[in-house]
Amino acid sequence: MAASDIHVNVLYLARPCQFVTPLPSHCSVNWWTNDRFSPDVIEAMNDALDQIVKRFPGVTLEMVGYSGGGNIAALLAERRGDVRSLRTVAGNLDVAYVNAQHHVTAMPAAISAIDKASALRTLAQIHYTGDKDNTVSPAVAWRFQQAVGGKCARVDVVSGMSHGSDWAAIWPQLLAQEEPKC
Repeated sequence: MAASDIHVNVLYLARPCQFVTPLPSHCSVNWWTNDRFSPDVIEAMNDALDQIVKRFPGVTLEMVGYSGGGNIAALLAERRGDVRSLRTVAGNLDVAYVNAQHHVTAMPAAISAIDKASALRTLAQIHYTGDKDNTVSPAVAWRFQQAVGGKCARVDVVSGMSHGSDWAAIWPQLLAQEEPKC
């Protein structure tokens, strides 16, 4: 999706140590698997953003996250003062709920965006979800919107899209949509 974004300034952040081969000794596969939503990962992602933002005083961020990246983007938006909007695509915004739906092991160290949702009440946000998504169902976005409350969070259900659909192909059209007025 970042590659199909037409804006001039786009930054893609992977989870710590993800896509790095060979893995340095300080990296563990757990950073992007079992512990992918742990406080250490969220802090590392926030630190990476701080390093970038330092180079551009006064910049405001438009956070975007796909799947688990939606959870991370929302958690970062909640803790930062320089975020002006949030968009998620098939965002896992309620980690425990999604894990329960799939009958998979809980992630005890995970921080879940739904637990911080009310702090995002005044942030413009759109949560895109596919009507064919069986991985992160539309119910997850609706639960998050309900937890946020207010009028700043909107859920858009995109017809025909599943979790693994080509979201990048429609990303420019989704980006062109106006954010809620807060």
